[in-house]
Amino acid sequence: MTVTESPSDQGTRMIYIITGIIVAALVVIALLTFHAGKTSQQAEEKANQFIAAVTASGARAPSQEQVVRVLGDDGGAVCDDPSGSLRKGILLGQLMNGAAGPGMRPVIADNRVVKGQLLALRIYCPDQLPNFQEFVNDLNLADTVKG
Repeated sequence: MTVTESPSDQGTRMIYIITGIIVAALVVIALLTFHAGKTSQQAEEKANQFIAAVTASGARAPSQEQVVRVLGDDGGAVCDDPSGSLRKGILLGQLMNGAAGPGMRPVIADNRVVKGQLLALRIYCPDQLPNFQEFVNDLNLADTVKG
């Protein structure tokens, strides 16, 4: 007894072969273009500048590896439209008393709340610093945390 393939079996097999080739090609392209995690000399230099600035301001600085991973050589998400409406809204939403719903109230936050972001903008994207600094100057901040 001989088994013969019907035309629909041949078509199904061809679809699987073509799909496999496409998936393999996409995997090869993804592996060749994957650049995340690579560090550059510029990223390390900027990380060192950022760490020095954070330490000089009296705060505890993260490791160079962490700064390079998060900010890279272009500032990452910190420099992605810091003066945009969404970013401002998120920051203002964090300057609240912690309640939810009708109990939510803005507070007078400490000056240090935005200091890290200002330092990162100064080092990684100084062209965006004036707009964000103007926004920060309009906030009601004070020396509320002692120590």
